[in-house]
Amino acid sequence: MIVSDFEKILLESVDESLSHLGELCQRATYFYLEKGFNIRKYEIPHKIDEFTVAMEEIFSSGAEVLEIQIMKLLNDKVNQTSELDYKQDDLEFTEYIKSIRRSLTSKKLKAAK
Repeated sequence: MIVSDFEKILLESVDESLSHLGELCQRATYFYLEKGFNIRKYEIPHKIDEFTVAMEEIFSSGAEVLEIQIMKLLNDKVNQTSELDYKQDDLEFTEYIKSIRRSLTSKKLKAAK
């Protein structure tokens, strides 16, 4: 399986965010994602909507804290300074992830020309 740069960076951001909870909680979260929600770690970038629902079910209102941390780390890793197609007030985790993916894909296509 080929993993794109975006997928790798997103998975690193998720992993780092969960690691703040401790190794045991991180491993338990990945286990529960796989067994309870049929989401393997490497599938997270392709199942971002399902991942978000699972995180909200696992962590309840605490999922928002993790989502914000993931977004911050992802933003830092991609050095995202270009305009994204979202409004700050309407920021939702899934839309933010999709917006960064579109932005990076667009940049890659322009660079390839």
